[in-house]
Amino acid sequence: MSIQAADRLPLPSVRWAEPCVIPVRWGDLDAMDHVNNTVYFRYFEEARVQMLAAAGIFNAAGRGSVLAQASCDFLKPVLYPATVVVRQGLVRIGRSSLEVEVTLELEGEPGVVYARGRYVMVGSDKGTGKSMPWTEAEARRLEQMFSIS
Repeated sequence: MSIQAADRLPLPSVRWAEPCVIPVRWGDLDAMDHVNNTVYFRYFEEARVQMLAAAGIFNAAGRGSVLAQASCDFLKPVLYPATVVVRQGLVRIGRSSLEVEVTLELEGEPGVVYARGRYVMVGSDKGTGKSMPWTEAEARRLEQMFSIS
């Protein structure tokens, strides 16, 4: 399978967070011997949770978050054994939302995108389940997470 220009990292002006490195487990595979399509969303989720934890927002008192939208374009199959590298690029921080571009590469193949996605996460009040605006400090910490050009 040849690598197309669209399989390269998109949006060079996007600011990226630290990549999240995750080993592929044998149990991640499907009957076709490649990573099951649902597992890509688990990889994106793990990267998102690690980023929120590093920003001090995950499991903060009274603060929750809800995934409002998630998408994934599957560009190349991931086979076992492998280690995936999930990169998250900031699209925008809203009043209570966060929109992020996500790419999935393999360790040892930098810049070759195996999957590309996007998610929108909304900060919420754990008690009411309703949308909860980011505090100034939370917005600043989220902004700081995306500092790699």
